[in-house]
Amino acid sequence: MHRPRRLRRTPVIRSLVREHHVRVDQLVQPLFVVQNPRDAGAISSMPGIERFTVERVVDEVRELADLGVKSVLLFGIPEFKDATATGNYDPNGVVQQAIRAIKRTNPSVCVIADLCNCEYTDHGHCGIVTESGDVDNDATVQLLVRTAITYAEAGVDVIAPSDMMDGRVDAIRSALDARDFTDVAIMAYSAKYASAFYGPFREAAGSTPQFGDRRTYQMDPPNAREALREIELDIEEGADIVMVKPGLPYLDIVRAARDAFEVPIAVYNVSGEYSMIQAAIANGWLEAERTVDELLVSFVRAGADIIITYFAKEFAARHGARG
Repeated sequence: MHRPRRLRRTPVIRSLVREHHVRVDQLVQPLFVVQNPRDAGAISSMPGIERFTVERVVDEVRELADLGVKSVLLFGIPEFKDATATGNYDPNGVVQQAIRAIKRTNPSVCVIADLCNCEYTDHGHCGIVTESGDVDNDATVQLLVRTAITYAEAGVDVIAPSDMMDGRVDAIRSALDARDFTDVAIMAYSAKYASAFYGPFREAAGSTPQFGDRRTYQMDPPNAREALREIELDIEEGADIVMVKPGLPYLDIVRAARDAFEVPIAVYNVSGEYSMIQAAIANGWLEAERTVDELLVSFVRAGADIIITYFAKEFAARHGARG
């Protein structure tokens, strides 16, 4: 008689035959960096997560590195916003300052800079808005290229365009290569869905659209084949890493991407996923450690190589650099 339970009998045996493991060194911690110190502090909708000043983010990165989390994803929150996101491509902008400060004090840390405009525009959309209220794709790409160059000049390791404009990976890659930034990698938000799970992030970053929504440029949630087309296009344009976002509702897309492509696959365990789990834990409905461990291993099992998660620090504190 077949008895699969033989291999579940003790913790040691279960560990011996375990198929998938989450390694701390494949986790990326998102970090919010503010230009105005008055904007720093706890984020009410994301328990345990806060906005940092440039000075404080250096300390946080050092703590993360000591725990084994050596990759961070930066989001900037400027002091002033306008219709054309001028604060985004300012060489002395908040993200540019943070990149320089982190690389100066923690040079071995992999610094990834999210590249979008929604935190920097007063209307909250990801690019240049036309008179009709839509986002101008090509004008926005030019803006992204301009910002990407300043990130590279500041010393970033990876640029992560999250805007979902067509052709932006090719334009950014070409601009970087033309300026000898050939070592700067691109992690494209390739399959980024127009999701309801971004709400807490929009509070944290102050990036809620002031009118309309982002459904004309972010992906329609029912679509799967389109995601693979988006990923394929980004790879053709020069993306080194491709991403699926959000994570939990789109594990099928992670698996499909893993089966179809050879490049590294990243998944973003987004703010809404984080916050709903934290709420359930706070109410005693879920057991914290087991829930987080099960959550993260689901991404690895689906095929993700890189996991961007607000749980990275907490997981690393329990599991250490061994993963």
